[in-house]
Amino acid sequence: MGKAKYGNKKVVHDGITFDSAIEARYYDHLKNLQAQGVVTAFELQPRFVLLPKFEKNGKKYREIGYNADFTVHYADGRTEVVDIKGMVTQQFELRKKLFEYRYPHELKLLTYSKIDSGWITHDELKKARKARKEAKAG
Repeated sequence: MGKAKYGNKKVVHDGITFDSAIEARYYDHLKNLQAQGVVTAFELQPRFVLLPKFEKNGKKYREIGYNADFTVHYADGRTEVVDIKGMVTQQFELRKKLFEYRYPHELKLLTYSKIDSGWITHDELKKARKARKEAKAG
């Protein structure tokens, strides 16, 4: 298996190549939610156009696209776009901002934290780590 970005090892699971083991783990999580009826459907690697291609002063500019890890459709009618990340890059922050401006779905940035009981957003993880640090110092 080759290396994905940021030192992650690509993983083949259910005949699907994932960029990381944590992404494959979230896929299993979604399959469980689907079996329970919480999730009605999900797609892998959905692509979103953040800025369409255009031409200006005779120069052609390529579109800026963004491939998320999953689009998840819930039984209650909501749709989430999910990206599984170990770290947040500046490039991702810009793409997230463009996505938020252009699309109505919520873009969730998730990671897995055993100490915080499972799947958690990066913002929640930051808060939990800060609280643990303050409790230790207190």
